[in-house]
Amino acid sequence: MQRLCKMVETFLVTPNHLTLYRIASIPVLIVLLLFANKVSAFFAACVFSAASITDLLDGLMARRRGMESALGKFLDPLADKLLISSALIMLIPHGRVPAWMAFVIIGREIAVTGLRAILSEKGIVMAAEELGKYKTGFQIAAVIALLLHYPYFGVDFHAVGALLLWVAMVLTLWSGTRYFLKFKEIIPL
Repeated sequence: MQRLCKMVETFLVTPNHLTLYRIASIPVLIVLLLFANKVSAFFAACVFSAASITDLLDGLMARRRGMESALGKFLDPLADKLLISSALIMLIPHGRVPAWMAFVIIGREIAVTGLRAILSEKGIVMAAEELGKYKTGFQIAAVIALLLHYPYFGVDFHAVGALLLWVAMVLTLWSGTRYFLKFKEIIPL
């Protein structure tokens, strides 16, 4: 990962450029998902995977170069939520993601963002927990497998993706509950 980060740095790319790439990849992903075939599914998985890798790289670069910014702290989680949400929503009509699961995952993301905004107004920063990072990792892995969907090399990617999505949903609910409990400790209702 360090080597990839150095390669990206040589092209004079900033962490915010990578985050903006992630956002710009969403319309491409959506167009690819308008078609239900093996070729567009493969390219959609490639676009989503490349965009997801930028999430790792932008954070590494920002910390390593001392380029953390208020804009980056705002855009990075927003880009993640937009990318994952758009993929989940676009997979619903293809029958690859149950609508209720997408609603639970996206609803949690919106609710936690709201909690963070309330705390931010009070000058309190609620940092992401390790559990939230696992949640995001499983969401990304599930979406990649569900985007691939078709069997490749004897692997049923839809079955793998469905299993990973269940794990992601459990982690999503668990981490969301922890955020609400922490919020309640900080700001009693």
